[in-house]
Amino acid sequence: MAANGAFRGGIFDVDGVLVDSPHEQAWRESLQELMEGPWSDIREQTSWTREGFTSEVYHQRMSGKPRKAGATAALEYFGVPDIESRVAEYGEYKQDMIIRLIKEGRFSAYEDAVRFVIAVKEAGIPIAAASSSKNAKLFLEKIDLANYGGSGNLHEVFDVDVSGRDFAQGKPHPEIFLTAAKELGVDPGDAFVCEDATNGIQAAKAGEFAAIGVARADDSDALAAEGADIVVTDMGTIDVAKLASHELATK
Repeated sequence: MAANGAFRGGIFDVDGVLVDSPHEQAWRESLQELMEGPWSDIREQTSWTREGFTSEVYHQRMSGKPRKAGATAALEYFGVPDIESRVAEYGEYKQDMIIRLIKEGRFSAYEDAVRFVIAVKEAGIPIAAASSSKNAKLFLEKIDLANYGGSGNLHEVFDVDVSGRDFAQGKPHPEIFLTAAKELGVDPGDAFVCEDATNGIQAAKAGEFAAIGVARADDSDALAAEGADIVVTDMGTIDVAKLASHELATK
């Protein structure tokens, strides 16, 4: 795409874009603990099995959603009865597990993404973190920029962080991205969004942002189908220089 002037803002999802987070693992293992423990009495009424909670289920139904929406999506998929009375418990189990996994360092940063964030910031473009996850700040703070020739942590690089707020509308509604743009002081048409989930791309396009699809799960076609302006598997292939002419392109 092309337009007059330069991009004046970059907005980044965190899970799946900047970090290979253990959210999928936490959702899967916490449901297993419930089904084999406190909820064992209703297990036979559901379609849940250990093998049935696949990466495809996570990415298609849960990735990028706030905690309650993610928990609801999983319980609906497996036909769990009395969902309304179980959503909060599942969400709390998952949250306890994700904190434990983060503190144990059981996640990794995507090096290509960290270097792209740094390059965008060095190009003079203000940047915002915009993840549905309430754990995004903790992830970013644990990424040491000494490993990338800098100092401090990745969270300190961002000008704005709207992650984990209780927005009235979750993705695919664009509220989170519109809020990030407002706090950056830029119009949506002058900003790009980096997302790995289809509902994130939907949110970006609904807000009239440019969208970079980051295909971490062999889902390039799905991201493109939702309107991503470009789709990459390696963010290091994005041409940072062309952001100055309002273009999303690879080198």
